Amino acid sequence: MRAVRRDPLDGPPDLSVVIPAYNQQGEIGAMLQATEHVLASAGIVAEVIVVSDGSTDDTAATAAGVATTTPLSVYEYSPNEGKGHALTRGSQQASGTWIAWIDADLDLHPRHLPPFLAACQQHDLDALVGSKRHPRSEVDYPLKRRVYSWLYQSLIRLMFKFNVRDTQVGLKMFRRDVLDAVLPRVLVKRYAFDVEVLAIARHLGYRRIAEYPVALTYQFSGTGMNPMAVAQALKDTAAIFYRMYILRWYDR
Repeated sequence: MRAVRRDPLDGPPDLSVVIPAYNQQGEIGAMLQATEHVLASAGIVAEVIVVSDGSTDDTAATAAGVATTTPLSVYEYSPNEGKGHALTRGSQQASGTWIAWIDADLDLHPRHLPPFLAACQQHDLDALVGSKRHPRSEVDYPLKRRVYSWLYQSLIRLMFKFNVRDTQVGLKMFRRDVLDAVLPRVLVKRYAFDVEVLAIARHLGYRRIAEYPVALTYQFSGTGMNPMAVAQALKDTAAIFYRMYILRWYDR
């Protein structure tokens, strides 16, 4: 992983914001500017880490060129390894007490970050996940995808006994020591990465995991699903279950 830009830190930040990006040249500048404004307005001592996951455009260079007062680090590598891999690599570079994951495409606005951090600190949480299924969430989401999402979430709640109703929204916040314990055990790099992270966390005894409402507007058009992605997600989910309850691999 090559550092394209790495601003020095004056001291450990309260929050590290990790942004995975794949071919987000057109959106990453606006995302970073919005994140900068939100963090500065809230007075949060933070750093921002962008990880370009094998992008074939100028995502990394564009991100590195954004003027910020919040310390910004930009990394890139090739080839594309999946969002989970990017989040893991970015989290390994983070130095904050809390680590937030947020997608680069502005489907989720970074204005969620201050209330997420406040909730984590107030309730001494291990993790907080954005949830489409929270009753106060505002979601623009095609019906067909809602059905697939409900079916998948029902399946994994049954398999792993999660106390949250949605694992797949691209905004989560963790206490640093939780990720330090969980990420070395994670094997999935793509579709079921979030499920594996939360399943391992719960398995290791980190039970203070809550969900939080989000405003989410998807930028895709249509309601089609990628059958190969769905099949791979189900395969990865079954593998997590097998490793956890049959092999007891996560206990090692």
